[in-house]
Amino acid sequence: MRGRLAVAATAPLGADVLERLAARHEISYLLTRPDRPRGRGRRVAPPPAKETAERLGIEVRQPERVEEEFDPEVDTVVVAAYGVLIPEAPLERALWLNVHPSLLPRWRGAAPIERALMAGDRETGVTIHRTVPELDAGPVAAQRAFPIGPEDDFGTVSARAAEVAVELLDEVLPEPSFTPQPETGVTYAEKIGPGDRELDWERPPEEVLNRIRALSPHIGARGELQGRSATIWRARLEAGRLVPVEVQPDGRRRMSYGEFLRGVR
Repeated sequence: MRGRLAVAATAPLGADVLERLAARHEISYLLTRPDRPRGRGRRVAPPPAKETAERLGIEVRQPERVEEEFDPEVDTVVVAAYGVLIPEAPLERALWLNVHPSLLPRWRGAAPIERALMAGDRETGVTIHRTVPELDAGPVAAQRAFPIGPEDDFGTVSARAAEVAVELLDEVLPEPSFTPQPETGVTYAEKIGPGDRELDWERPPEEVLNRIRALSPHIGARGELQGRSATIWRARLEAGRLVPVEVQPDGRRRMSYGEFLRGVR
C-alpha cells in the first residue's frame, strides 16, 4: 500500500466507492464539493459522499475548488465521481487515481454510464487510470469489463461499477503500473442536459427504452402519456412495442402504468 490514502468523491457512485474502500483501507479524509441546494424544495444539502463519510467518521474537506497550491497531504488520492477539475500542480504532489465507469478510451467525460446505456452497449466496465489534466486521458493501471443485461439501468450498472472499482483498486494500490490509453476508439460522454430527458415516441422502441434505462432511477426520462406530461421511470418491450411500467405524472407520486391509466379514465 502506498502510504496514506484520501478519496475525492461527490456523487452516489463516489459515495459507494468510498464506503467499499473504507471497509478495506484507512481513509485520511474525503475531498468533496460544498453543500448545494437539492431537490424540488432546493434546500441546501450535503453531497452523497459527504453523508457517507460522516456516517463512517471520516474527515470531510469541502473547498469550492481545488487551487494550484492545494497539498493533498497523502500519498494517493482515489477520485470517483468528484466533478471538479484538478490543477496540474496538485496532481504532481500525490498519485491521483481516477475511477472511471467505462472501458476507456470509450466514453470519456461526465456521463459514461448513461451514454453507454443510451447507445445500447452490451458491455461496459471500469478503468483505473492516473489523473492528468486532459479529460480521462491518463495511462491505465487496471481495467475490467462486465456485461450490460437487458434489465440493467443506471442504478444497477453504477452499483456493479463501484464493486468492480474497489476490487481493481485492491490490486492496483500496492504497486501501480501504467499503460498508455489507445489513441483509437475515443468517444465522449457529454453531460446529461434537459434535451436528453425528452422521449421521442417516433424513435425505435428499443432506442426509447435504452434512454429510459439510462436515466433511471436518478434523473428520469420525460414524455407525454395519454395527453399528460410524465416521467417514465421503467418500461419494457412487448411484441416490439414499448410498454411503460412505472411512471410519475407531473405533480404526482410514482405509480404503476396500470394505476396511471385508471386515473386517466
